[in-house]
Amino acid sequence: MSDAPSRPRDLKRELDAYRAREGELRILDVPPLTALSIDGHGDPNATERFGLAVGALFPLAYALKQAARREGRDFVVMPLEGLWWADDMAAFTHERDKARWHWTLLIVVPEHVDRDALDQARAKVERRRAAPTLGDVRLERLIEGRCMQTLHVGAFDDEAAVLAHMHDDAIPASGHRMTGRHHEIYLSDARRTPPERRRTILRQPIAPI
Repeated sequence: MSDAPSRPRDLKRELDAYRAREGELRILDVPPLTALSIDGHGDPNATERFGLAVGALFPLAYALKQAARREGRDFVVMPLEGLWWADDMAAFTHERDKARWHWTLLIVVPEHVDRDALDQARAKVERRRAAPTLGDVRLERLIEGRCMQTLHVGAFDDEAAVLAHMHDDAIPASGHRMTGRHHEIYLSDARRTPPERRRTILRQPIAPI
């Protein structure tokens, strides 16, 4: 019998929702997921809060991972995700008016993570560093259900044409309408990956017409 530790749980490998191909728009059912989340508004490249939000999510996710490892429930920290919306969705697909964008940043965590675990992780991070947005991070149950998604490879600003095709053509042609918020999953580290090589899953919740 081996005494080697078991591998950390990797939800990105477990879940079909984290698989997508460039050029393929497919419909799938996304299961309910638990996530750390924090809200903001405006151009992610211009607002200070966006960077502060990212700077709060990842330390908390790693603190939760360390606690889970001690309990024998280690997991791989998931990629950053974002829910995006505007009063007029043309701000995404045609005008790209980032000042009008609202967003919620997310990191999905295993379902065993609860509010007590988050509070303990928050206290641990606060003892080590000043992070003004730590208190704004909450635990959220993300329920999207039926979605259409694809993989975009390239700069974030080049997503508009893909989204316009998804929203205006592919979703109506499939007999569905948009229901929830536009969802992006950042599979590449934007700090280390050239814009033309960034891999992003683009997801849109839908419902039958």
